Amino acid sequence: MKHWVPRGMGLLVAAAAAATFTVGGPTAAAGADESASSVQIVAAAVDDTGESAAARVAGMTTEQKAATVVMGHIATTDATVLHDYMQRTQLGGFILMGANIPADEGALRAITAALTIDPALPPLLAVDEEGGQVTRLPWDDFPAANTLKNEPPEATRNAFRARAALVQRAGIGVNFGIVADIADGRSSFIYGRALGTSPDAAAERVAAAVTGEHGQVQSTLKHFPGHGAAPGDSHAGIPATDMAKADWAAADGRPFAAGVDAGAQLVMFGHLRYRSIDQAPASLSSEWHRILRDELGFTGLAITDDLGMLQASGEPGLSDPVANAVAALRAGNDMVVAVMFTDAGSAGSVIAGIVAAVATGDLPAERLDEAATRVTALRLQVAAGGRGFVPCPDCAAAG
Repeated sequence: MKHWVPRGMGLLVAAAAAATFTVGGPTAAAGADESASSVQIVAAAVDDTGESAAARVAGMTTEQKAATVVMGHIATTDATVLHDYMQRTQLGGFILMGANIPADEGALRAITAALTIDPALPPLLAVDEEGGQVTRLPWDDFPAANTLKNEPPEATRNAFRARAALVQRAGIGVNFGIVADIADGRSSFIYGRALGTSPDAAAERVAAAVTGEHGQVQSTLKHFPGHGAAPGDSHAGIPATDMAKADWAAADGRPFAAGVDAGAQLVMFGHLRYRSIDQAPASLSSEWHRILRDELGFTGLAITDDLGMLQASGEPGLSDPVANAVAALRAGNDMVVAVMFTDAGSAGSVIAGIVAAVATGDLPAERLDEAATRVTALRLQVAAGGRGFVPCPDCAAAG
């Protein structure tokens, strides 16, 4: 039996978050020829990565911590350009949009490999793979929300299990794919992407989607605290509602609570204004982050929706992308995402702004440490699970 260990894995073992990779015969029939060409990736048990993450962050400079909490993007499929971008910026993550997706899965694996500078601490590579209206992988033809909202929850679990396998095979560790918003009518901007039209239906299907993705990708619930109650398109404005907190908890909050209980590792904050709770958009609201942590019991990674959407709103107080990033971190987000209005130099500007905010006290150093530690812990978990380590085109995940 041969053993394949990715370059850099020794560092991960030292960090007590190792993955075991076995290359050889399939685990099917007894007596199968061990020289068979199929490959299986078997993850070792994952130790608590919190201490390892904290130790890594303690050894970082402020600039390195700032880079850790930024998820960047540049629009290209040139693997060399992407590799150089990640090596230069040392970002904690990268979101793959349509402009990053080549014609086939093998070419996409080459891109995700280029984005991964250190396999022992891989960046959080993310994609919006909801299926249906929001599909980045052209070969994803599994059922999506418009079908699944009319099928039993088991259909959602099966669809997201299959979809997550596609994401994992491409070397992507995070799926921004589970829309936990409720939309009770076709007039809603989010109707075609929402998994349910009522609190019960949405909660059941959101939990099923998280269960389906488990063990293959890190699951993300979006767009907290819920797009359905706030009419309008958040890509062009800040949708608002006067919904009371109790009404939210009884309705739009329930799918998020179900997804958290099912084990979702990330929650994406929407640029949505619930005026009875906070005049600030939820993505910039410390009160909404408190509700997510203290009332829903979420302990994972909080991440913004694209911060460029705040600029696109046209509100004067939201026109500065660096100030928006600092405000998002201060409110409680652990990672900021920026796509709209960005270029190859934008991430560097955000990093510099975060460093400056820590120096002036506008962003408490302890808050940056907390955010960087959560991001680093999730990166170690992704590495420990073996996701992204695909040694040949025909690899399949064990189990």
